[in-house]
Amino acid sequence: MNKKEIYEELKRNPKNVRFEVLCRAAELFGFRFRGGKGSHRIYVKDGVREMLNFQNVKGNAKPYQVKQFLKVVERYKFLEEENV
Repeated sequence: MNKKEIYEELKRNPKNVRFEVLCRAAELFGFRFRGGKGSHRIYVKDGVREMLNFQNVKGNAKPYQVKQFLKVVERYKFLEEENV
């Protein structure tokens, strides 16, 4: 899957996203794992002020965290980078 396909899939159904899928999506968009404790994982990217904090709840990501990720992708226009 490319970035646009993953973005569309997450946007279509943010309430049913596997935690590992969200983490892989963040890495695909250039974020790197910075650490975390327990069920939390923190992702950062140079040039992005926001840190992404994902929480694993029984194998799924929290829907609001999926939406936050999508907003960061939109705000920084990461989908447009692919078309350049």
